[in-house]
Amino acid sequence: MSNVALSVLDHASIAEGATPGDALRSARELAQHVERLGYKRFWLSEHHNMQAIASAATSVSLGFIAEGTSTIRVGAGGVMLPNHAPLVIAEQFGTLESLYPGRVDLGLGRAPGTDPRTMRALRRDHSASATFPNDVQELQGFFEPAEPGQPVRAIPGEGLRVPLWILGSSLFGAQLAAQLGLPYAFASHFAPDALYEALKAYREGFRPSGQLEEPYAVAGVNAFVADTDEEARRLFTTMQQAFLGTLRGARGRLRAPVESLDTAWRPGEKERLDHMLRYSFVGSPETVRRKLELFVTDTGVDELMVSSMIYDQTARLRSFELLAELAELKRPERD
Repeated sequence: MSNVALSVLDHASIAEGATPGDALRSARELAQHVERLGYKRFWLSEHHNMQAIASAATSVSLGFIAEGTSTIRVGAGGVMLPNHAPLVIAEQFGTLESLYPGRVDLGLGRAPGTDPRTMRALRRDHSASATFPNDVQELQGFFEPAEPGQPVRAIPGEGLRVPLWILGSSLFGAQLAAQLGLPYAFASHFAPDALYEALKAYREGFRPSGQLEEPYAVAGVNAFVADTDEEARRLFTTMQQAFLGTLRGARGRLRAPVESLDTAWRPGEKERLDHMLRYSFVGSPETVRRKLELFVTDTGVDELMVSSMIYDQTARLRSFELLAELAELKRPERD
């Protein structure tokens, strides 16, 4: 697996008994940790009105992460562009790029990242997703050098050419990324169904662009690595409880792991959850190595974007450390 880059998708998860400030400080500690281990990038997600996620103000949160690190790329995984005016996002990420040059990524999604009532509170038009391709190109234009007499300019932003990514879980995003010549990240860590079809569509339809000459594909996965398979399965129950709450419409803070969920399932829930979390790699380093190697071989992805909802920070740091070791990541050289 040494030829595949590893990166982190974090949600600044708020555990029971913790505060959003605690969650963001833990996220920064994780970013510092994986930077030392040789991970390529650290992304935060945009979600709104969710008790367990502290990264709703994504660009602000990323500034905190970037200030605490020095080499790892930081970015949004992603900004839900229909929630925002492209000019505002260009200014926000132009500011980040101005402060942390050469380290900023901007992943873009077209989903709301929330529920219909919160969409209205965001002043989001329910039809805004239909203009997503045009909004992406408008945003891209704000990062280009200004034209003579251009009436609206992103300052900071213009001329900085912040790398854009398309995120998705369907053929729509894959085809758009291919058409625009942008890197593509598939959300297989929670929406696995169209992964192979989307990767095929992206690679076959890819057109080189000023940003990217060849297709570059990333797949989202969940990883829970511990010294034993049993301990890893126990850690995984935190994420299972979180998704079970989502299925039942009862979201809450991140919960401590339990020894077993066997008595918690209602009819059909376990099967549904197992399907959603199909690309979750849980176990000891040797167990996870075998499964991940097969996944990388089958998909041919260039990079894995790893999500890991682990309740205990020490166990979370250890999981990413074990994952780096089994993937044979090279630690960056220090002066």
